[in-house]
Amino acid sequence: MTAPRLAVVLAVGTAATFAAGEMVLRSMGSTASGTAADPWPVALAFSTLVLAFLVVGGVVVAQLPANPVGWLFCAAGLFIGLTSVTWAYATLAEDVPGGLPGHVAAAWVASWSWEPAVLAVPTLLFLLFPDGSPPTRRWRWVVPLVAVGLTCVLVGSAFASGAMTNSPSPRTVNPVGFADPGIAAVLQGVGAAACAVGLILAVCSLVLRFRRSRGERRQQLKWFVWSPALVPVFLMTETVVVALGGDAVVPYGDAAFALCLTAVPLAAGAAILRYRLYDIDLVIKRTLVYGSVTTLLLGTYLGLVLVLRVALNPITGESDLAVAGSTLAVAGLFRPLRSRIQRVVDRRFFRSRYDAGQTVERFAGRLRDELDLEALGTDLRGVVRDTMQPAHVSLWLRGSRA
Repeated sequence: MTAPRLAVVLAVGTAATFAAGEMVLRSMGSTASGTAADPWPVALAFSTLVLAFLVVGGVVVAQLPANPVGWLFCAAGLFIGLTSVTWAYATLAEDVPGGLPGHVAAAWVASWSWEPAVLAVPTLLFLLFPDGSPPTRRWRWVVPLVAVGLTCVLVGSAFASGAMTNSPSPRTVNPVGFADPGIAAVLQGVGAAACAVGLILAVCSLVLRFRRSRGERRQQLKWFVWSPALVPVFLMTETVVVALGGDAVVPYGDAAFALCLTAVPLAAGAAILRYRLYDIDLVIKRTLVYGSVTTLLLGTYLGLVLVLRVALNPITGESDLAVAGSTLAVAGLFRPLRSRIQRVVDRRFFRSRYDAGQTVERFAGRLRDELDLEALGTDLRGVVRDTMQPAHVSLWLRGSRA
């Protein structure tokens, strides 16, 4: 079987098993321990994340089978899908008297199968993106470091004796546990430390690769760097939202976080396949502007609500006047705040475009008062030269008809 066909089979099979696992969990409504299953927005968001990894991985492998990044995406979707279906099966068996055939094995697989997707795939992705090789030969030793660390974590998780605490059957004894729990904990700690060091080094290699890149390669890296950068922006926003809405909005925050992570495979796939690379500058600009606006408005809203409630509570009691006043204030701030932030972003990160806009505005101001055609032509050629930077500029004027 060829590599593209194998990738397609893996993607389709994993997507089907993942969907089956999610359907089982949704149909049950709650686990045997009484814990409610994830709300449907969370399940839908994480399903979208897994399918994004699988689809992008399959497409990249089909187009560039020698590039390991596509296989990494397929592996991430495969391990997450395996965890989903085994966790669902083991959870279902908890509600069946006597269990189901193989439910202990399913619980055992569910206890460790998610670890490669979390500990190894991000590190290797940062290290190998976009062409599938480290920046230089000196960075190759990061791969065996991560492999050793992941192996230690897997051995400590999968073969620790005693109950499988990190599984849907926490009271079930590990059927293949032979390692002392203390030794297993040490192995997990050492392995996690090695994986953390590998991740830090991989991020450093990505920064080094970005600083040395030019042209098309730099655009590819911009796409990839932009997508993980959404995560801290989201976390800051979610902190404010949770402070406003309490625990009721936490599931929706989890759903939004999963959708935020979905940008990683989509952006990486677009970069590797060189799909509309140069649109990234506009995407970054919009992200900076609206991310900053959202964060500032949420912070302002939270501050106004707290201040107005303290100030108006002796007068209005439990009235929602503070919330209404804060909402109106934030609505009025949106447009001027967005314009101000957009000018700051253009001036700081898109200086050439900002300078070009300033040049055009100055020319438009002179155009209202300019009567000399020759001087106007000279100004127009200067504006075109400064803003567009062409190799040659010439101005043709059509003569007047007799």
